[in-house]
Amino acid sequence: MASFFNFSSAPVEVEIKLAGEDERRQVEVKGDKDKREMCPVYYDGESVSGQVNVRVKDGKKFQHDGIRIELIGSIVELFYDRGNHYEFVSLAQELASGGEMRQAQTFDFTFKNVEKQYESYSGINVKLRYYLRVTLNRVAKEREIWVHSYRMPPEANTSIKMEVGIEDCLHIEFEYNKAKYHLKDVIVGKIYFLLVRIKIKHMELSIIRRETTGAPPNQYNESETITKFEIMDGAPVRGETIPIRLFLGGFELTPTFRDVNKKFSTRYYLNLVLIDEENRRYFKQQEITIFRIPEN
Repeated sequence: MASFFNFSSAPVEVEIKLAGEDERRQVEVKGDKDKREMCPVYYDGESVSGQVNVRVKDGKKFQHDGIRIELIGSIVELFYDRGNHYEFVSLAQELASGGEMRQAQTFDFTFKNVEKQYESYSGINVKLRYYLRVTLNRVAKEREIWVHSYRMPPEANTSIKMEVGIEDCLHIEFEYNKAKYHLKDVIVGKIYFLLVRIKIKHMELSIIRRETTGAPPNQYNESETITKFEIMDGAPVRGETIPIRLFLGGFELTPTFRDVNKKFSTRYYLNLVLIDEENRRYFKQQEITIFRIPEN
C-alpha cells in the first residue's frame, strides 16, 4: 500500500486546482506535525469547483481503472477513538472511466451548492475537516478546504453580573457588558470591591477554551488558556473599582461549538483569579459565547 500514500513513487502526478482560489479569502491552518498551510475559505451552500490535472511521469503510458473525485466532510476524534472517521458529507463524481493515459489531461469538476453545516475546526483531540480527494488506481491526492459558518446568537444579549465572596473576608461583584461576543469584539467590564479583609496581592483574568470530545462514559475534557493578563497589582480597598477591557481580535479563537454531530463541543470561559499574600487563589469562572459575523 506504500504507493497509496507515497506520491514520489507513483507513475502519475495529480494536482487539484480550485476555481477562483486566488480571489478567495485564505486562512492559515495547522496541518500534520504542526506544519502551517494556507486553505481557501468556503461557506455553507457555496459550490466547490475546479480542475484536476493528471500528468504521466516520464512520458510512460499509464493504465487506470477510472478517475474519481470526492468531497468529504469528516470528524476525526484523536483521543479515545483514535483513527475513526465519521463522515457527514460524502459526494463523488467520476471524472473518467478506465483506460490508458499517455499524456497530461485536465478534468473539470463541480459540486453544486454544497451543504456545509459545520465549521472547520482543528482542536486538541478532535478535527472537523472538509477535503477533496482524487483517486486513480492506488494513487490518492487530497486538497483541504476551510469552512466558516455564520451563526448569529439570539438577540437577547444581557450583561453578566455576579457576586462572589468569602464570608466576612472578601466580597466582590463583577460585571461584564454582555454574555455573547463576536470574534473581533471587546470585553468591557468592572470589578467592585465591597468588602476586603484579606490582603490581595494581585488579580488576573484569563480566557479558557474547553474542548469536550466523545459521549459518556467515554467523554474527555481538555482545557487550554488562550490568554492571561494581570488586571490589578497591589491591595485593593473597599469601594474600589477595577475596569476591564479585553480585545478579542488578537487571539486565535473559534466560535463556540455545542454538541457538533454529537461528537464534540468547544466552550469559552472568563476566569477571574485573585491571589492573596499567602499565594492562596480565589477564582470565579463564567461561560461566554463566541460567534462569527461576516467580515467586511
